[in-house]
Amino acid sequence: MQGGLEWDFEALNRRPVEAEYEALVREYLQDVTAAKSEHKGWKLPETTLSLPWITRLFPEAYYIYLVRDPRDSILGGHTTDDLTKFGVQYPETEDTLKRRAISWKYQYDLVAATAKPRHWMTLRFEDFVLHQERELERLEAFLGFPLGRIIVRPDAVGRWQRTEERVPDFDFLHAALQESGYDEG
Repeated sequence: MQGGLEWDFEALNRRPVEAEYEALVREYLQDVTAAKSEHKGWKLPETTLSLPWITRLFPEAYYIYLVRDPRDSILGGHTTDDLTKFGVQYPETEDTLKRRAISWKYQYDLVAATAKPRHWMTLRFEDFVLHQERELERLEAFLGFPLGRIIVRPDAVGRWQRTEERVPDFDFLHAALQESGYDEG
């Protein structure tokens, strides 16, 4: 940690993947990697916390970075809400929404600092929900095979504007909001 809400991720791209970590990842993903299916994968928020190592362990994998407006994201709890459980230092706070926003920023910054693998695509949650067909076409072109359609709930977008719980304006999110194409509202 460099101080405040800035972290030094430089070493993460250079540091070797520890053998113990690699063994744990391979054990955890054993069902996925051993599956005979032509197309297989996983989705875990915790994968983002391991991204610098995961991309080196699986360099030929296709990565879809699903980003969501943090103001909506922080309304619900996630395993990654308290980064101290993952050994990440940050300024202490009792404010649940702020802690979640800090986690979102940390993960956003970590993704930005990670060397991108050959097969990388960024997909905004809101675009997928509001323009599913267009985004599925992008995904299909990226992956090289057809995808099924699912029911999406447009009310999942912009919840932060409709909730009774006021979502604070965290100034430390402004740059990420702008970079991700979200109106700072």
